[in-house]
Amino acid sequence: MRFASTMSEVTEVSSSKCFDGYQKVFRHSSSELKCDMKFSVYLPNGTQSGKTYPVLYWLSGLTCTEENFIIKSGFQQYASKHEIIVVGPDTSPRGCKIEGEDEDYDFGTGAGFYVDATEPKWKNNYRMYSYVTKELPAVIEKSFPTNGKVSIMGHSMGGHGALICAIKNPGMFLSVSAFAPISNPIDSPWGQKAFTGYLGSNQNLWKDYDATELAKEYAGPSLDILIDQGTEDQFLEKQLKPEHFTAACKGTKIKPDLKMRHGYDHSFYFISTYLREHFEYHAKKLC
Repeated sequence: MRFASTMSEVTEVSSSKCFDGYQKVFRHSSSELKCDMKFSVYLPNGTQSGKTYPVLYWLSGLTCTEENFIIKSGFQQYASKHEIIVVGPDTSPRGCKIEGEDEDYDFGTGAGFYVDATEPKWKNNYRMYSYVTKELPAVIEKSFPTNGKVSIMGHSMGGHGALICAIKNPGMFLSVSAFAPISNPIDSPWGQKAFTGYLGSNQNLWKDYDATELAKEYAGPSLDILIDQGTEDQFLEKQLKPEHFTAACKGTKIKPDLKMRHGYDHSFYFISTYLREHFEYHAKKLC
């Protein structure tokens, strides 16, 4: 099966029936990332003829591809119930043959950090921010029966991505949520490594992709954000720091609802436990 695209032909890679809908994976040639990219799409109820649907983007974390969420989370039952198209991009360009891109789990392949790189070695390919906020939405809108209503959520590095995409684009997303987001990457070893590599040593550039720093300057419409965080998350203290984000939101129009979940860690067991609540939260805005 082939679908029309604004940038290139979108080719179906796989399709499986699931909760009366279809979980599919597609491939296309990305102009932003200058490589072939895969993304997942869940189509509820087989997309009935003539009907349009809202879209919810899922951004995954470090080391993930477009497959992790669709295999591990069980979200399809909620997407089917609320009749929401769910789109999941990969987490970085693939196979760009850049020296060093496959050396570390937290930088390069599988670790695009949803930024547009400015450093010469990375800037031609590592443009995940523009891919997620511009190119991929244009492809989805052109290729699938959408109705213009869009929301976003993510986990860990993808939670960071969901937060910055929403804050940097006021009004683009009707709702935003995150599981264990990297909330202040400037103050996180993961973020410091990625930002130094992709953006260089000028920390003023880093602030453009840090949710805590962006929140301080937010001037858009009122924005409610649902955040779930496990208290036994091994990355909570050094890497995630959601309390920095909630503190930065005070006095702004960003209203974070941070729920600390006792005993939960950073895994998909945690995500799957509270995913229904996130879909219900998004459905109130989308449906």
